[in-house]
Amino acid sequence: MGVTTVDKKLEVEAPVERVYNQWTQFEDFPRFMEGVKEVHQQGDERLHWRAEVNGKDKEWYARITRQVPDEVIAWESEGGANNAGTIIFKPLSPQRTELEVHMQYETEDFPEAVGGALGFLSRRVDSDLKHFKEFIENRGRRPAPGVAKSCTAPTSPTNCARPRMTAVGMGPACRARTIRAMAASRSRAKDATSKALACRPDCAGRH
Repeated sequence: MGVTTVDKKLEVEAPVERVYNQWTQFEDFPRFMEGVKEVHQQGDERLHWRAEVNGKDKEWYARITRQVPDEVIAWESEGGANNAGTIIFKPLSPQRTELEVHMQYETEDFPEAVGGALGFLSRRVDSDLKHFKEFIENRGRRPAPGVAKSCTAPTSPTNCARPRMTAVGMGPACRARTIRAMAASRSRAKDATSKALACRPDCAGRH
């Protein structure tokens, strides 16, 4: 019936790495994309979508056609009505990022064609981008679990809570590096404790 094209730009108060990482958490899409019910990643290059479009439940698969970390991600649908998109990530400053969005959607029937002609898709993309901006900026303002908001004694770093290392949810290479770092940290802590005990008068001669 026709193809609707949407081009948008959005500035987000967050580092480009965090913006890119959040956008590629595809299963979070229903949290800020209206009508999207589920997105599941199947392998490195395939996504399964389930969404409500003009009051109808629809499911389709999309294939990631290009992906450069912190720079760009692009996809296109497999079979059925064609829809495709490209998101370009541009760092404006260490704490500010611009998203450049290009989307194409092929309508399957007359109601969808009329909706596209009236700017429905454009308004939907505007709304989704606004929700994404709020989602990532609000998330960035919340303190991470296990990290203190402030140090009670700035001159004493040991009074500040430290983030806990975890290997959960990482790929094999990252998991291995994290486990090695955790082991090294425990070893350093053990050495520091041994030295402290050796220096205490009341511990002398107890070995």
